[in-house]
Amino acid sequence: MNPTKPSEKSSRRAIALFSGGLDSTLAIWLVKRQGVEVIALNVDIGFGSTKSKLEHMQSMCDQVGVELRTLDIRDQYLREILFNPKYGYGKNFNPCIDCHGNMFRIARELMEPWEADFLISGEVVGQRPMSQRRDALDLVTNLSDTSDILLRPLSAKVLPPTLPEREGWVDREQLLGITGRNREVQLKLAEEIGLKDFEKPGGGCLLTDENFSKKLAEFVKYDTLEVEDIALLKCGRHLRLPGGAKLVIGRHKEDNEMIDAAITPKYEKIRLLDATGPVAAISAGAGEADRELAAKLTATYGKTSPEQSYTVQVGERTYTVTPYPTKAECQQYFINS
Repeated sequence: MNPTKPSEKSSRRAIALFSGGLDSTLAIWLVKRQGVEVIALNVDIGFGSTKSKLEHMQSMCDQVGVELRTLDIRDQYLREILFNPKYGYGKNFNPCIDCHGNMFRIARELMEPWEADFLISGEVVGQRPMSQRRDALDLVTNLSDTSDILLRPLSAKVLPPTLPEREGWVDREQLLGITGRNREVQLKLAEEIGLKDFEKPGGGCLLTDENFSKKLAEFVKYDTLEVEDIALLKCGRHLRLPGGAKLVIGRHKEDNEMIDAAITPKYEKIRLLDATGPVAAISAGAGEADRELAAKLTATYGKTSPEQSYTVQVGERTYTVTPYPTKAECQQYFINS
């Protein structure tokens, strides 16, 4: 296969479900090189990495020459998918089969207004234990009613031919038959076509992360999860205080900035007034004991000494507290401890 020679131009158009990762980028390239116009669609469910991936996704799209479009479905995802998945969860809080089915259904609904003929996915048979088993791929297409219009270019040769292949819109022989978790074929192809700064394998959805899943599961015991709550779940140390208040304490400069930006009316901001320390947030309406404890805990994670007292502002009030002698004494309040 010559990686640089495109096939004859076609009038067909496809929508690619695009994560920004290597697999979805290569899936787009394999189809676009055959003359199909491809639109890269990134569906935002709210649980991507803590940093915005928009710049990275745009770079990948620019390298393979396709348009990037994003769609925010966070509210719909929380209401309809996350807490009531038909096919359950993976190892953590990840309803991967239902999530993928939902994304493909949304992409299918966009085909008419976007004048697309079929869909593309970067999925690889057997790569992920829940959502990319051979039977799971069928469940996803059944959920989304896309069984004949969803092309998986990286594994096409080990799957039944889809409509785009049977109709000759794409040449099946120019697609791949990758299975399993080994990324050797993808990495070699990325090198051949000159992809730069693509994501390495790993990472991805926070719902597959054990620690994040613990924080999420604990949160919903006390509160209803809303879209604006997600940002704060992605940063800081998470603690639950004896009176029931939630406390989030920054770990570093980036965390502090994220917490500051993520504070909603559900929370009050905490900061040290006479020492360098973290930004923190506590549940609005927290009891007096929890507020004072939050001040002490926040001071403990600042550049402070247990032999001195410090002034900490919690919302509109200030408290004078002495830090704990060691951070080990704070662990009893940690959600992930």
